Amino acid sequence: MTELMPAEGVFSLIWLLIALPLAGSAVLIFGGRRTNSWGPYLAILMVVGSAALGWTMLLSMMQNSPEQRTFDQTLYSWVFAGSFQADMAFQLDQLSMVFVLLITTVGALIHIYSLGYMAHDANRRKFFGYLNLFVAAMLILVLANNYLLLYVGWEGVGLTSYLLIGFWLHKPAAAAAAKKAFIINRVGDVGLSLAIMLLFVTFGSVSFQDVFGVADQASEGTLTAIGLLLLLAAAGKSAQFPLQAWLLDAMEGPTPVSALIHAATMVTAGVYLIVRSNVVFTAAEWAATAVIIVGVITMWMGAIIGSAKDDIKKSLAGSTMSQIGYMITAAGLGPIGYVFAIFHLLTHGVFKAGLFLGAGSVMHGMRDNVNMRRYGALMGLMGITAVTFIIDYLAIIGIPPFAGFWSKDSIIHAAFEKSTLVGILAMLAAGLTGFYMTRMVAMTFFGKARWEDDEHPHESPKVMTIPLIILAIGATFLGMALLFWGNIKTWLEPVTGLEEVELPLPELAYGGMTLVLVIIGSVIAWVMYARRSVPVEAPRGSWLTRAARNELYGNEVNDVLVVRPSYHASRALVWFDNRGVDGLVNGTAAFVGGLSGRLRRYQTGFARSYALSMVGGAVLVVLALVLVRAS
Repeated sequence: MTELMPAEGVFSLIWLLIALPLAGSAVLIFGGRRTNSWGPYLAILMVVGSAALGWTMLLSMMQNSPEQRTFDQTLYSWVFAGSFQADMAFQLDQLSMVFVLLITTVGALIHIYSLGYMAHDANRRKFFGYLNLFVAAMLILVLANNYLLLYVGWEGVGLTSYLLIGFWLHKPAAAAAAKKAFIINRVGDVGLSLAIMLLFVTFGSVSFQDVFGVADQASEGTLTAIGLLLLLAAAGKSAQFPLQAWLLDAMEGPTPVSALIHAATMVTAGVYLIVRSNVVFTAAEWAATAVIIVGVITMWMGAIIGSAKDDIKKSLAGSTMSQIGYMITAAGLGPIGYVFAIFHLLTHGVFKAGLFLGAGSVMHGMRDNVNMRRYGALMGLMGITAVTFIIDYLAIIGIPPFAGFWSKDSIIHAAFEKSTLVGILAMLAAGLTGFYMTRMVAMTFFGKARWEDDEHPHESPKVMTIPLIILAIGATFLGMALLFWGNIKTWLEPVTGLEEVELPLPELAYGGMTLVLVIIGSVIAWVMYARRSVPVEAPRGSWLTRAARNELYGNEVNDVLVVRPSYHASRALVWFDNRGVDGLVNGTAAFVGGLSGRLRRYQTGFARSYALSMVGGAVLVVLALVLVRAS
């Protein structure tokens, strides 16, 4: 059982992890033009400071026993009403620690990269301010010790996502993509808010310690409802089926945004939410099964979309959907999968950030052209970008000894232990990963040059290539470091629990079969896109290709199931408001006004008229009395 330790020593500075980027954001956003020259460097300094503090805390945490690695810091009583109380309090444990390191370290590299990528943008001060604000919000999310404060960070990353996707508001596509992401995420946020309400009604608290300590006393139906609502929230934030449609459009934002928010951190928030709530999902079998179903569907949807997109960033976005699908699937497997969901989350955060930044480097040298059919033969002109991109590519498709091999194969092994069908689907999706990623590498760096005559591809400046090199080193060694040196299994076990996988075949057999499928997918893509000429204009293709290019009609489905019904419902409500509510109110007012107008005619102001009315009334009263007595 994990022991809650008071925040002392370096752990008394947990609040500073958030305060540094939050202060940088405030200075840049409210400081005005006077911060234009030095503001971006301040933003970098703040994130680097948080990263350095995070690594210091890791070293201190490792000196404690596994049961004494959870530190609690309460700043003040935040919300209190009757018996209910929610504190502004943070919890740093093994799970939140790995997220702190991922957010701040990868975030710092992306901030540095952005110095070169956004060098000529007139509003780059504001851009760096938004990046700092995102890092602060994400740290609140993963450090909160209760669901209500987690919700603050959850909404914070939603806001900054909107601001960063739509940063280039002069582009109608960017403005539309920002609104789309914001609205779809609100659907998931409703799930989280309802889950928090249900947690409070059921347990009388929203604190992790209070809820998890008595979760086994709740009925399975209640826990299932809570789990399904949390899954809805995770689907929105992590772009999982059926709330995945926003992610590909979000590529309209600057490429560093894609790397930071939509590859390394924000889209992993849903995975964090499920794993953090592991007590709920372990006890609610139906909710856990729903998690697996959503993960597997998205795993395949993302891979199919990534196989057909010619836009390099959108192809990578499909890949992100697919890889997050692996993590969600693992999180649904229960104690045999929680650890591996986080393991793959960490390795993916590094190599996918490298892939997105590599794509940005290619775009930088190709005048922001994102069409891979207009690339080709860039290997000799952009050597550093190409080599680092290929290393990240080897990591994501799972070639040993690169990082993705260790983390994704662990998920596949766990999937086979839970369900043979889930394991087979995960293994086949790995082969499809080999196809779409080899297609991307072949179309971009090999084959014949297909760019325009006035384009002059060139390598990016060092401020952009150095982060690429560091991320490529991480993509090479991080998997082995986490598995063998850091022992990610025992590190997370006190928080997530762990059950050993028992397989009918040796792990080497499953790894070998997966590797064969990856190689087959890669060879097919190499023959199709490197050995053969790639047409500049995309051919019509099969019905599946056309469907994948159209994102498997996700937007059309949303239009039929959500947009049009909402439109018709809003029109019906407007009609009811105009004819029903307003009709009743206005009709009543018209009746009273008309009646008063008619009665007003009898108010003449002449005493003789009033006297006559009084006599007439008296006569009527006398007649009524006579009739009553006669009866």
